[in-house]
Amino acid sequence: MLFHTWTFAIFFAIVYPVYRLTKGTRLELPWLLAASYVFYGWWNPLYLILIAYGTIMDYWIVVRMEKSRRKKWWIALSVVSNLGLLGFFKYAGFVATNLNWLLAHLSIGDVLWIPLSVVGNLGLLGFFKHAGFVAANLNGLFAHPGIGYALPKPDILLPVGISFFTFQSMSYIIDCYRGHVKREHSFLRYAVYVSLFTQLVAGPIERASNLLRQLREEHRIARGDVSDGLSLFVVGLFKKVALADYLALYVDKVYGAPGNFEAPALALATFAFAWQIYFDFSGYTDMARGIARMMGLKLMLNFNNPYLADSLGDFWQRWHISLSTWFKDYVYIPMGGNRGGALLTYRNMVLTMVISGLWHGAAWTFLIWGVLHAAGRVLTRELERSRFYRERVPRPVKQLGVFAFVTFAWIFFRAQSAGDAWLIVSRIATSAWAFVTFAWTFAWTFFRAQSVGDAWLIVSRIATSAWAFVTFAWTFFRTLSVGDAWRIATSWADPPFPMLALGMVLAVWGYQCLYESKARTVLEWAPVRVSLAVVLVVYVATFPAGAAQKFIYFQF
Repeated sequence: MLFHTWTFAIFFAIVYPVYRLTKGTRLELPWLLAASYVFYGWWNPLYLILIAYGTIMDYWIVVRMEKSRRKKWWIALSVVSNLGLLGFFKYAGFVATNLNWLLAHLSIGDVLWIPLSVVGNLGLLGFFKHAGFVAANLNGLFAHPGIGYALPKPDILLPVGISFFTFQSMSYIIDCYRGHVKREHSFLRYAVYVSLFTQLVAGPIERASNLLRQLREEHRIARGDVSDGLSLFVVGLFKKVALADYLALYVDKVYGAPGNFEAPALALATFAFAWQIYFDFSGYTDMARGIARMMGLKLMLNFNNPYLADSLGDFWQRWHISLSTWFKDYVYIPMGGNRGGALLTYRNMVLTMVISGLWHGAAWTFLIWGVLHAAGRVLTRELERSRFYRERVPRPVKQLGVFAFVTFAWIFFRAQSAGDAWLIVSRIATSAWAFVTFAWTFAWTFFRAQSVGDAWLIVSRIATSAWAFVTFAWTFFRTLSVGDAWRIATSWADPPFPMLALGMVLAVWGYQCLYESKARTVLEWAPVRVSLAVVLVVYVATFPAGAAQKFIYFQF
């Protein structure tokens, strides 16, 4: 059930009025839990077993841990249970694939590996084969009474949102163990905390100190909550429908078959993906926060203009904040953080980024993406802390440098395989090297000039030729429509990059720069805010959207 579909609109139109009526009563939590389970079960009812199991197990473990002297044993049980479940669904296929590759390169006589292969593969086969068997028999039972519904057959696709609600549940258990939060005595309230539909499938990954506390408190829903929530939802809807899905048309075509395209198209597609994933994910979290705000709940900010970061450390304080802080609090700091000297600090940074890469998916491309960011953090940490970098390097230069590195790393994140990623990198690098070679040859020509007069002669003749070309191009383009001129101007990039998308990306980038400048007060004027809201609503209402596209982060 996607936020930007009529299905969700009908769902929320039913859930919200009843929620307002039951607010502050004993029926509030049961209604929220029922709505959340319907929302999640809409993807596949069998996946409700996963979230119910995790909720019951973690609630019981915290109860037992509170009464036990051996708290570490219970926290270890919780970690094994949660990561075991997550690891099976998310990484079993990846492990089996690489294990089979390894076995294929071993001698047949290495019989000790054979049982391992049999157990691994039959374990996977048993789950997916028998789950289908159960679903088929349940569907047979449904058919006899004439129930017009069939359970979808489970497949290898990752259950939607499992990474998010698993991490959210684990944060509660770890915080209880550390004494940062008190145990929640109401099972219903804890179940709602884990499964609340507003941020269940793609975050933000909330903490018990924020969301669970709000579920305990009694508060009225003010008019400002509704208006602010609607504003957030509209902004998120615009990011998803008008920007992310539009950019996806270009990105998917190029990255779907990168071997068919040359460097300009590959570079533009990578630039487009950098913005697509930002608009897609931040759009979802804006909609999630907007829906929650209309319900009187304040979810944490998850994106804070990340492409205006002036260092990699700053980027990770702005991008997917709920996940970044989760890894910082529950992985980086427990390993030692920045305590113990530079070597251990770098080790902890590398391990945290690599784990973050694997969290995003069971593929070598995600691992390489994590390694790249780990290397970037290690190589730039001291530079970013230096006085020269902080005071003398212009901020726009730092921002463009960070954006370029992050965009480069996105190649591995988006590519369908490591081979595709290497193909894209090699073609872009080859073209870039050709340009550098040409520029160096051009510069060397001036350097070798025997006198200032010769150098000026070279400059004047090149400039005259260049001006003649510009004059011809201007005369030619004046006879064309804007659309025809754009198609000709971008013919070097096949397929042509959509001009409207580029214009909107630059407009958003400019808005964010203005938002973080001293002129920010201009954006807070009521006429400006109303005008922007009207533009967003009109555009979304008139935009020729196709079929609703799933959010990118649903796969994680």
